[in-house]
Amino acid sequence: MNSFRLLICVALLFAGGMVQGAGTQSGSTDEFTAKVIVVLDGDTVLIRRGGGMVRIRLAEIDAPEVAHAGMGGKLPDSQNTQPFGEDSKRSLSGMVLGKQVDVVTQAVDQYGRLVANLSVDGRDVNAEQVRRGMAWEYSYRHSNHVLLALQGEAKQAGRGLWVQPAPIPPWDWRKQYPAQPHSVTKSPVPDDCGNKKYCSDMRSCDEARYYLTQCGVGSLDGNGDGLPCERLCAAATGR
Repeated sequence: MNSFRLLICVALLFAGGMVQGAGTQSGSTDEFTAKVIVVLDGDTVLIRRGGGMVRIRLAEIDAPEVAHAGMGGKLPDSQNTQPFGEDSKRSLSGMVLGKQVDVVTQAVDQYGRLVANLSVDGRDVNAEQVRRGMAWEYSYRHSNHVLLALQGEAKQAGRGLWVQPAPIPPWDWRKQYPAQPHSVTKSPVPDDCGNKKYCSDMRSCDEARYYLTQCGVGSLDGNGDGLPCERLCAAATGR
């Protein structure tokens, strides 16, 4: 009987350490507070920590896809932006952008991102995205009953993406529209891009972001963390 109980305990501990997503590695929990510098989409942010930038993937949720550009080749670019992708990004930005958030890490995924729960002013950010209809519940084997209940509530109320008659989950969207490396993605360059190539040419952080994401000037993001001209943008965010 004692051996049986021991096996059950080990199994429960193992299951508790699992996080949804291929290539995710479980790890020890870490808790810290950091400022969100950039919101990349409805479930991914960049924070400043220890003098550098760290990419955070919100745990147990999956937001509609947003096409990324100028990510330095570290992550593939989405081929298409999914319906409600930009809405989800704006929702997350309103909650965390430029704010100090509490971070509780769970694992590191295949792209080197920290998989974590975020909270700000006592609000569970991951859960709030689901409650607003801005993300799907995406826990291991869909076992997070709290998130499932919030998703059901949002669906019944027709909030966010659930206003659509048959929304496509992001994991199915990614299969239909496989990601492509940014280096081989060809898209029209806006007429107003000009010939600016260096951070010294930029008059503001917003201009630097535009030249990075819309004009494809990768030299503005030398370390490939998604934030252009870090000194300029750090000054703009008060850091």
